[in-house]
Amino acid sequence: MNSYTSYSKVRKDLDTGATNCVSLVDYYIQKIEASKTNAVLEIFAESAKIQAQLVDEKLKNKTAGILAGMVIGIKDNISYKDHKVSGSSKILERFEAIYNATVIEKLLAEDAIIIGRLNCDEFAMGGSNENSAYGSVLNPIQNDRVPGGSSGGSAAAVAEGLCLAALGSDTGGSIRQPASYCGLVGYKPTYGKVSRYGLLAYASSFDQIGPLTNTVADAALITEVISGKDAYDSTMSQLDVPAFSKLIKENKGKKYKIGYIQECIDTNGLDSEIKDYTNKWITNLKNDGHTVESVGFDLLDYMIPNYYVLTTAEASSNLSRYDGAHYGYRSNKATDIDTTYLKTRSEGFGKEVKRRIMLGTFVLSAGYFDAYYTKAMRVRRLIKEKTEELFKTYDFLILPTAPTTAFKIGENIEDPITMYLQDIFTVHANLAGIPAISLPLATHTNGMPFGMQVMSAKHTDEKLLQFSSDIMGE
Repeated sequence: MNSYTSYSKVRKDLDTGATNCVSLVDYYIQKIEASKTNAVLEIFAESAKIQAQLVDEKLKNKTAGILAGMVIGIKDNISYKDHKVSGSSKILERFEAIYNATVIEKLLAEDAIIIGRLNCDEFAMGGSNENSAYGSVLNPIQNDRVPGGSSGGSAAAVAEGLCLAALGSDTGGSIRQPASYCGLVGYKPTYGKVSRYGLLAYASSFDQIGPLTNTVADAALITEVISGKDAYDSTMSQLDVPAFSKLIKENKGKKYKIGYIQECIDTNGLDSEIKDYTNKWITNLKNDGHTVESVGFDLLDYMIPNYYVLTTAEASSNLSRYDGAHYGYRSNKATDIDTTYLKTRSEGFGKEVKRRIMLGTFVLSAGYFDAYYTKAMRVRRLIKEKTEELFKTYDFLILPTAPTTAFKIGENIEDPITMYLQDIFTVHANLAGIPAISLPLATHTNGMPFGMQVMSAKHTDEKLLQFSSDIMGE
């Protein structure tokens, strides 16, 4: 069977009878079973085959949805009713979802086929997928390197061809950074564009579900399906969802005004080849007729500390529900209520999650709340306002997705500061709530891909996807 890299080719073969959904599912199951990357935690073989049979019937009757036959993997923090979801944590080991996330309902309504749950950093906390309770994911391009995180399993699965596309979640770059490390398109929609109902919460005012794909067209199509109003998520935008999959074909060749943050290019931690490519890309965009100018952003140095103060505070609150009393893991060493809480959380959470819970609890504690959390909220407002001001002048902001290519497994795991700085270019979009995309534009001399990032103003997702499609030559 063909190894598909775009849904248009899958749908063409389905419509002409060159293949069918049952055969597709069997093909992907065989590939997953042969994989050594640890990207897929569990194959949903039974439900995937049942869904494939239903979709084949719909295709035959010409009643199939717009995602008919698209085989998708989902990050292990998205609820799929009657299927396990654990956040790749021991504390939710063997837990089965009792309802569908809104994004799952929307995918199934358009006849997508969900093939399995994908490994990730525990509760989406990490940038390398080395923090999973179920082992590290290997980068399928070079197995001694990380795939990025926290949606590392999602990126590795798509890059290895274990599914056509995958859903991840992005709190501070967790879709875009692994997309860069694995040579994929990774899209974080505007905050509030896609419902978070059914997503295991890390930091609720930052978390956003989005796709990892091989093409911008597939990212646009999936985003179109999973976006839109949802009564279960009070933070959702009430704006109508544009037909992203059709709009990306418009405005081909349109010239834009683009800004780039000079401080990002001049930072010491940026790999020299990525820096050279970024400058070359800026020149090429100018030669193509775009207006490209350097812009200042004097709050850049505050973004990482601001992000980690706020997200850990939210994590401390969100993860307090995992206590051994209600559901999930409970320590068998517990003897009373105090030891139930203490031992369950000590044994059930991994090192990185405990680190972030403790940091978040500290910044929310009496005597430190105003000094850290309140101040961070004010800085976030300044970042949002300054970003909105830039988009009054510029259509897009461009910068690298990550400061390096995928690093070696174990190389940075004992240095949390170095790990946190991998998010230096991606947290901006989450702090400001704007859409951002990583595009696989280049390959390093070490053989690893790296991406370039494009950001646009809130609720201009269609314009960002149009421009991205143009850049990729789709």
